[in-house]
Amino acid sequence: MNPQLATQLRHLRLSGMIEALPIRLEQAQSAGLEPLEFLELLVQDELARRADRLFARRVKQAGLVALKDFSDFDWAFNPKIPRRPLCDLATAGFLADHQNVLLIGPPGLGKSFAATAIVVGAIRAGYRALLTSAFDFAQDFAEAEATGERRDLIKRLVRVDLLVLEDFGMKRLGPNAAEDLLEIIVRRHEKASTLITTNRPTEDWGKLLGDVPATTAILDRFLAHAEIIRLEGKSYRLHQRARRARHTEDGTA
Repeated sequence: MNPQLATQLRHLRLSGMIEALPIRLEQAQSAGLEPLEFLELLVQDELARRADRLFARRVKQAGLVALKDFSDFDWAFNPKIPRRPLCDLATAGFLADHQNVLLIGPPGLGKSFAATAIVVGAIRAGYRALLTSAFDFAQDFAEAEATGERRDLIKRLVRVDLLVLEDFGMKRLGPNAAEDLLEIIVRRHEKASTLITTNRPTEDWGKLLGDVPATTAILDRFLAHAEIIRLEGKSYRLHQRARRARHTEDGTA
């Protein structure tokens, strides 16, 4: 490649073209591509590279440690898991209507997997998302309050198109958790979507948050435009643990 051309493309931030140009040149010479066709392919390469970088950046911003897709979910193990509504959520259609989602069910059924797959689907559809646990949510607010950064934290939680709060109800949260969650739910109400995963019925949320009036206000807004999906069946996590134990025993027998 002409070094001067590479420098100019880099100056224009066309790194996708730089990477694709040697291959496209060979293709043009061997297949006899027309100039316009050659240019179209280079533009497609650049756009694809930018899309990949944007996806990777938004995955990182969302706080995902691993990518999940429903095509990898073991639906056969738990046939009671509502496959169609979960897969529909992964198409991100509900985000346009600012609809909320409540995934409720015992531990080990795949709520975390489903939440991550839905976040990935939202990012692929061009939305911004953030996934955090209830523990980190409460801790982030406590730290932001102590450092004077509460307003910045609220802005970050409010501006994303999809906010996912995982493992709500696993343990009691701090004394200000109800007020913090209420503020986020109120600010996001009918403006953005929130997804919560929990193993506790909504009737217990007042005790968990330690503030029944605030909890009532939270549920009133959150459930007003929410799809509730209940997961039932056997614990896949326990099944995997038992299978690993059997493999270990077979290996040492």
